[in-house]
Amino acid sequence: MRLNVIERDPDHDSRATPVVFIHGLFGRARNLSFLQRQAAKTRRTLALDLRSHGASPHGKLDYMAMVGDVMETLGAYDALPAILVGHSMGGKVAMALALQHPERVAGLLVGDIAPARTGHGQSTLGEAMLRLNFPPHLDRKEALVLLGSVVPREDMRNLMLQNLRLDDPPGWEIGLQEIVDSMPNIENWPYVPEGHVYNGPTLFIRGERSPYIRPEHYPVMARLFPHYRLETIPGVGHWLHAENPQRFSELMLAFLKDIP
Repeated sequence: MRLNVIERDPDHDSRATPVVFIHGLFGRARNLSFLQRQAAKTRRTLALDLRSHGASPHGKLDYMAMVGDVMETLGAYDALPAILVGHSMGGKVAMALALQHPERVAGLLVGDIAPARTGHGQSTLGEAMLRLNFPPHLDRKEALVLLGSVVPREDMRNLMLQNLRLDDPPGWEIGLQEIVDSMPNIENWPYVPEGHVYNGPTLFIRGERSPYIRPEHYPVMARLFPHYRLETIPGVGHWLHAENPQRFSELMLAFLKDIP
């Protein structure tokens, strides 16, 4: 499946390896626009809408299918090998791709997710959003009120708002049914054949207040990604790139600087 892509190029010619941004569950490419703009100062960059997200085609989600989508899309854009930057579900896609196709990945940066069945806790939320009844007409303010009935957190409401179509008629723009049906796959970690290892440079960045990367994950991280390094951003949770974009960007740019 060919995915929707937002591409940003540097102001000057660059032969540096391109950087690919992969968003998390219920996100889309433009969520990572700040980070993409920072990387695009020196490198070609591509941000992807994963299947059933953003403006990409809809389909059931599992990690091997999403890896195939990313490979097909980057191949069409002549953007391989690439450095992958993935958050949450997108981090799992990036890790699975690096393990399956290590020769195509020049570097791997994973935002706040481990190579394990960690869960996302969004099954109930997704089902509640499916049951929302949309009126014939909806503006942004009314949409936030409607979402408030099932999404208590303001930051999550703003995230979900971008997945709504507000006219002709109002409804979900994303493949919400496909996402909800796929939640067991999304919350899982894909089966990776024994012996698959990614030996390239790898950086995990975790939020201090997030439960998604824990000490019990370190052994499997070390086995699959022998050259990994772990950084923690103090005082933030799972949405670390949104809560402290400056620090995340600093860590990302330092990581990129060491990759040709």
